Amino acid sequence: MASNQYDYDLLIIGAGPGGYVAAIRAAQLGLKTACAESRETLGGVCLNVGCIPSKALLHGSELFEEANNGTLAKFGVKTGNVEIDVATMQAEKAKVVSELTGGIAFLFKKNKVDWLKGFATFRDAHTVEVAGTAHTARNIVIATGSSVTPLPGVEVDNEKGVIVDSTGALSLPAVPKTMVVIGGGVIGLELGSVWRRLGAKVTVVEFLDQLLPGMDGDVRKEAAKIFAKQGLELKLSTKVTGASVKGKKATLALEPAAGGAAETLTADCVLVSIGRRPNTEGLGLDKIGLELNARGQIETDHSFRTKVDGVWAVGDVIPGPMLAHKAEDEGIAVAENIAGQIGIVNHAVIPSVVYTWPEIAGVGLTEEAAREKGEIKIGKFPMLANSRAKTNREPDGFVKVIADAATDRVLGVWAIASVAGTMIAQAAQAMEFGATSEDIAYTCHAHPTHSEAIKEAAMAVRGKPIHM
Repeated sequence: MASNQYDYDLLIIGAGPGGYVAAIRAAQLGLKTACAESRETLGGVCLNVGCIPSKALLHGSELFEEANNGTLAKFGVKTGNVEIDVATMQAEKAKVVSELTGGIAFLFKKNKVDWLKGFATFRDAHTVEVAGTAHTARNIVIATGSSVTPLPGVEVDNEKGVIVDSTGALSLPAVPKTMVVIGGGVIGLELGSVWRRLGAKVTVVEFLDQLLPGMDGDVRKEAAKIFAKQGLELKLSTKVTGASVKGKKATLALEPAAGGAAETLTADCVLVSIGRRPNTEGLGLDKIGLELNARGQIETDHSFRTKVDGVWAVGDVIPGPMLAHKAEDEGIAVAENIAGQIGIVNHAVIPSVVYTWPEIAGVGLTEEAAREKGEIKIGKFPMLANSRAKTNREPDGFVKVIADAATDRVLGVWAIASVAGTMIAQAAQAMEFGATSEDIAYTCHAHPTHSEAIKEAAMAVRGKPIHM
């Protein structure tokens, strides 16, 4: 319970995955807790305009493509003329979002977390103002998440629907005939895949020479081949220098990243997806003497304490990958630390997933990063040789296990497979317990499953896969 000196033991700014999880965990631990959130619904970007709605559209578009391209006919499922009703698909997306955000509101009530509705600004290290009212707390956690990084010369206007960011791309009322995605990262590829499946001609423009920066090199190369085969046009090593809108069309000015002849590209819709930046503007951090690093992030120690006593931070506003599950784990850990327990997050084992088709997932070190640290051994196994993938006619992709050459300890696992996002959990858990490739290889896996490919890749580290 809060002392007479403060209104709350803990006040959290932001109700995204880091913030709402921290609030619930803190309340479970007996702390009087409040969470300030300016959105009309809880859940932050992830539940409202990010992870969840995008997955609803991805799933819907996958079902449409499967019914429309003849895949079902291979299994004797006959369909007539297949059409897409975008309004119905968008309504289903909205329903899912409403159910999940409403679920968090229920959990707040169940755990007696006070929702302070409004934008929070620091007055001092133990006081924030929300909607004109001051609230005090012994501890304050900043969990304000991130927002879309703007691209100079390309002005986003989601209302017009011609040049949009990820929020706008989630709410298009109709399938554009042509779409340009600026940025070959996770969000751009996922949303580009949605509208490509539904009928748009999609071009991806990426400044770097490969897609998916930060991922394993083999994965990046294979992903480019798969996306090109699916119909995405890839313009790599290309930068966008400006944009103009005339009527319902956008025209982009392009040139090679290394310099060279300029060209133009016209589309019905342009999605700007070049990354995200921490949300710190307007928090009044200057009033508490909290400075940002060169990347606009808040620095913390391993317990998520900032340099200001009583002020903590988690999620996208601190260094590390901007992932909802990373923020959730940090939210649990910071609540436990504030409650006097020991909250730990192993940032070396944070899985990442791209929810395209097939899915792309990885955890730990890439081959390139692992080689910089010392001698390694690698095992790869193609999904084409996996019995379940072959039965389902899902031949694309592979699993790659990277292990230390001396100790055999697994350093990283990367996968492209229809259910790679689910498969990677096994690899993450194995790495959390310090598993060797031999540990995975000698663990009995159910047959026939996609996860057998992880076992076979682990066996390949020691040169003894069975089905290859």
